[in-house]
Amino acid sequence: MSVGMKSYARELVARLPRVAPELEYASFGGAGNFGWSEQVGLPLQMRRASVDLVHFLSIYVPLIAPAPSVITVHDLIHLRFPRYFKAKVGPYYRTVVRLACARARRVITDDERTVDDLERFLGVKPSKVRVIPLGVDERFFTATEPVSAARPYLLYVGNHRKHKNLETLFNAWSSLPKGDALDLYLTGPDDFGGELQRRSTAERSIVALGDVEDDRLPAYYAGARALVQPALREGFGLPILEAMAAGCPVVACEDAVPRVLEPASLTFAATDASELSAILHDVAADEGLRARFVKSGKRIAQTLTWDRCARATADVYGEVL
Repeated sequence: MSVGMKSYARELVARLPRVAPELEYASFGGAGNFGWSEQVGLPLQMRRASVDLVHFLSIYVPLIAPAPSVITVHDLIHLRFPRYFKAKVGPYYRTVVRLACARARRVITDDERTVDDLERFLGVKPSKVRVIPLGVDERFFTATEPVSAARPYLLYVGNHRKHKNLETLFNAWSSLPKGDALDLYLTGPDDFGGELQRRSTAERSIVALGDVEDDRLPAYYAGARALVQPALREGFGLPILEAMAAGCPVVACEDAVPRVLEPASLTFAATDASELSAILHDVAADEGLRARFVKSGKRIAQTLTWDRCARATADVYGEVL
């Protein structure tokens, strides 16, 4: 599972008993996708526990459910951009995930945009979909000493898969005016085959940070001129919400921003490097612009807690039960 999916599962398991104590909970996990433990072991465990409702927190599910179910589908990026993923992924969604959604009493997703995708790709009726935005950890609201950097920098947080559209970010950054001494920091390894070094100059550089520990992320957000998310599509995109909570402006592809975060985001059209470059120049140079988006981002982020996410999820259980 992705980092975001793991965060979602961890936070719900921890918070549901506290915010919705009217229900009893049991957690099941540790099964490998499509192995014996997932397809046979998990259903047997659930049946022995006599559960009244099963919530599958991701798309990796057994073919047989031992009780009425709810499933969370964070996004359908794999079906939107099949060329960027392994050939076996599409058939899995169209068979196993479609079946899981069809039998589920409710389908939970993170953003309104995914409701249309669920209907288009998997035939899910919008009437049984519930949209529950994800939450942000409280630590991102805590005042943090920014990382010490040689120059001002922009920040990208995420993996380097093709649909993340990092080429557009690189082209936009490379076309910034010569006077913009603005580095670009990327989380993750330098797996670009020398591209970062070829684009770097004496005045500014692209820096691969490697794996950034969770407790260091707030400091990187706090020091950045902006978080940049150029992805062609995101389900929810936790880094966008984390950056807003930490007081970092967000510049993102218009198709990558959750609806609830749109009012506090500076957006550009997918693959339009010129538009992105102009926005990056403005957000780096204009303190008034930055302050305006920092304020609106913090205001929205404060409403999107994990406790709220857990409570809304428990309300879906109540609908079914």
